[in-house]
Amino acid sequence: MGKRSTGRKLAMQALYQADVSASPLKDVFDDIFARESYLKETVDFAKGLAYGAWEKKAVSDKIISRLSKNWSIERIGRVVVSILRLALYELNEEKDTPASVVINEAVMLSKTFATDEAAKFVNGVLGGYLKENEACSPGSQKK
Repeated sequence: MGKRSTGRKLAMQALYQADVSASPLKDVFDDIFARESYLKETVDFAKGLAYGAWEKKAVSDKIISRLSKNWSIERIGRVVVSILRLALYELNEEKDTPASVVINEAVMLSKTFATDEAAKFVNGVLGGYLKENEACSPGSQKK
């Protein structure tokens, strides 16, 4: 697994643990990095994603709720919510990664940590988000 893929996995795990345990992200990361060592680039990437996604979780949760047809955010598994928060943050704030890569990584995390059905759900939510933003971006034309 590449440095950035590993960073996304660590960020998602940290977001999940902070969410379910109500622990500060710093404590969660201290625990994760006490068990295994990672390259500094991976650690920095993971922390940047996790702290950014955590800061923007209210915005992400509104997007998730809107795009999750007939599903309240409370009904969605916490792992899936963590993956979606991470991906939405990266799509909005980390402009150096292509959207297709962000979505693919989110789908792979879903397959690894949740289910194939969750992966389809994640793909649908993120795909819907991209379509929505393409329609709103300057220079796009509705057909």
